[in-house]
Amino acid sequence: MKNTILALLAGCGAALAIGVLAVLDATTTKAILIMAPFGATTVLVFGLPNSPLAQPKNVIFGHLITALVGVCFVQLIGVDPINLAIATGLGVSAMLLTKTTHPPAGANPILIMLSGQSWEFLLTPVLIGAIVIVLIGKSMQWAVAKSAI
Repeated sequence: MKNTILALLAGCGAALAIGVLAVLDATTTKAILIMAPFGATTVLVFGLPNSPLAQPKNVIFGHLITALVGVCFVQLIGVDPINLAIATGLGVSAMLLTKTTHPPAGANPILIMLSGQSWEFLLTPVLIGAIVIVLIGKSMQWAVAKSAI
């Protein structure tokens, strides 16, 4: 029963986080606040909150570092099949070297390069979106701990 409740809470947390980002994204004209890798991020943050891969540092900096790699390639190097592979590998290596590994962030260079994103993408959706997910995740963890489920 406890596992069922925790699974349902994780699903509600994921829905809440993506819902908040989607509503904010839909109601603002200048900021993008949602991206596909955030769906996978919510699996870790809400479903496995004690995992090292779901910790705030990993979520925020993992997304930011790999997104920076992707934007650098778009803006400074170029996008082609080989560069997609190199950027993805560099993103993975950078997360491992900085101890900010967050698997969903491994998709960022590919997403960013294929969609031709600019420097603003680092702020919205990457940084703001990751912070919102972390804040909602920590709030839910606190609430669950207080209720002793």
